[in-house]
Amino acid sequence: MKDFLSPEISHQEQWKLIKRHLDYASQNSPFYKQIFKENAIDISAIKNEADFRRIPMTTKEELQQQNLDFLAVDYTEIIDHVTTSGTLGNPVNFMLNEADLERLAYNEYESFKIAGITKNDVVQITTTLDRRFMAGMAYFLGLRKLGAGIVRTGSGLPGLQWDSIKRFKPKFLVAVPSFLLKLIDYAKQHNIDYKNSSVRGVICIGESLLNEKLEDSALRKKIQELWNIELFSTYASTEMATAFTECEFHKGNHILPNLIYTEIIDESGKQAKNGEIGELVVTPLQVKSMPLIRYATGDMLMNIENNCICGRKSKRIGPVIGRKKQMLKIKGTSLYPQHIQEGMNALDISEYIIEAKKDDFGNDSVCIKISEEVLIKPAQIQEILREKLQIKLEIQQISASLLLQKKFPKESRKPIIFHDLRSI
Repeated sequence: MKDFLSPEISHQEQWKLIKRHLDYASQNSPFYKQIFKENAIDISAIKNEADFRRIPMTTKEELQQQNLDFLAVDYTEIIDHVTTSGTLGNPVNFMLNEADLERLAYNEYESFKIAGITKNDVVQITTTLDRRFMAGMAYFLGLRKLGAGIVRTGSGLPGLQWDSIKRFKPKFLVAVPSFLLKLIDYAKQHNIDYKNSSVRGVICIGESLLNEKLEDSALRKKIQELWNIELFSTYASTEMATAFTECEFHKGNHILPNLIYTEIIDESGKQAKNGEIGELVVTPLQVKSMPLIRYATGDMLMNIENNCICGRKSKRIGPVIGRKKQMLKIKGTSLYPQHIQEGMNALDISEYIIEAKKDDFGNDSVCIKISEEVLIKPAQIQEILREKLQIKLEIQQISASLLLQKKFPKESRKPIIFHDLRSI
């Protein structure tokens, strides 16, 4: 496979990649062949972004229900079979051939470089490389391409993590931010001098480290108050097979324009302006096995178009403020579960879940269920959240064991904090 173009490509160069992607999908993807036929779309007539946006968006439901119709190569070419996390429903199958694995490696290679990781560094991966998880494989392949040292500890097991840090002295970790708090707690309980360990930075996944004002989230502040390490936020998904990563200035996640074309669509269906919130719609470029065009991620985030202080000129995205389908409307106030999570993080409470239901009148109703071991009284939590969110939420205490079952259901690759029961 030929080398990828530099990530800092011009708009004109990116458009050539988009056109090539459209040609490839129109010739090889049964799903898009049908879409173009049904909508009388002539690929050769697409000359600009306005033309491009006449192509219907692809939904997660279509990818799930017509999964094999998206396959653009012979099934025997497939090497890696993975699934999405299934946050909003059943996991979706996704497949990669040799070219896609090379692309995946290149994607993380460039992402790690944005965070300042070099071939001279040792990186400890504290996420799973199995359980059909694309990201774990991506981290390994990217670090291997970079030439960095790799420690594959997998998820959980704080004792093993600290033993590995002592043995191999990694400069960076790849980790879920909230897991860092468990590492700190374990270190304190076992008299480990974690503040003077080899770790200097963490590539963080799964949880946002910025708020809507591009300021440090409560979670980031909490971790860095306890451990003076640099935290780099990343954002990705299986369907995108592309990562968006913070640089050292931590003011949004950088886009790799040679690997993905992004649109952030506002409520009117138009591209959101600089600083505005919209739904991220992606077209991952140079994908061979399951190419996607205008895939609606359902993630609501900020469009950032001004140049970064680091000198990179590509666009950035702000933190995910919520999933489009997870928006809550309570007594006239619209918010996302992430707003509640930010409030709970500010209160230094990690043992909780959020349940959303419909009340007897069909309105959204939210209950925050906390462990009985939480020392702050429910009424106090309720009042503090009311000041932050301008609404009163129900707080209920449940046993620690029941909370654990709900937060870590069987087969899940990550903790489930928001439980949406509104359609049940």
